[in-house]
Amino acid sequence: MAFGPDNRFQTGASAWTQPFGRSAAVDQAQLDEGLRSYMLRVYNWMASGLLMTGIVAYLISSNPDVAALFYQVVRGPRGISTVPTILGWIAMFAPLAFILVLSFGINRMSKTTAQALFWVFCAVMGASMSNIFAIYTGASIASTFFITAAMFGAVSLYGYTTKADLTRMGSFMMMGLIGIIIAGLVNMFLQSSALHFAISVIGVVVFVGLTAYDTQRIKADYLEYAYAEGTDEAGKRSVFDALGLYLNFVNIFQLLLQFVGVRRE
Repeated sequence: MAFGPDNRFQTGASAWTQPFGRSAAVDQAQLDEGLRSYMLRVYNWMASGLLMTGIVAYLISSNPDVAALFYQVVRGPRGISTVPTILGWIAMFAPLAFILVLSFGINRMSKTTAQALFWVFCAVMGASMSNIFAIYTGASIASTFFITAAMFGAVSLYGYTTKADLTRMGSFMMMGLIGIIIAGLVNMFLQSSALHFAISVIGVVVFVGLTAYDTQRIKADYLEYAYAEGTDEAGKRSVFDALGLYLNFVNIFQLLLQFVGVRRE
């Protein structure tokens, strides 16, 4: 089950539009150095979150008794598939609750609380994605991950370096995200393979576009507000920004896995 990035919840994100006090004494060199340090922290949070998700997913899938709590394995004409249990459904939808809490409540929580929620969120995402190890071969999961990483890295680099304003593209991708969410909900009842394929293709395009847009937005926000190093605001904001990029990565990975993943027989 895929969820949209954190910054899609505009009410929560808009709470960050108040500056944290950029000083006129901050020169360009200091600003550039601060930006590089901040972006590195954001990417480190995202990477560590992905590592947490992967570890939890693998540990659950490698223990049949624990895995049975989240899904049941079914063999069909297309190979192995899984059916979520009640706990599995909870694990699939629980990340949405974490996103809402972080989006709308991050201003009222401490940096430590925000970081703890991020770790718990990544662990729950791992539980919700643990079934991929039962459905797809380990080699195809690994290759899809590296394809996703290469694609994400290239697009994020473009978003960071481009001089073009991606705001309009971000708005367009946001509309596409809403569209695929609605189409996905409809297809839960229709079970149309053609619609499922279309959703997957459009979904990859949408989340690739959002990766470039989010990277540029994170850079622009930092340049505008120059978050003070070591403050609670900077700490919380880096987690919040990492969450958006993390979700883009996870969605791209899950969608690509449906195309290039090799199913177990």
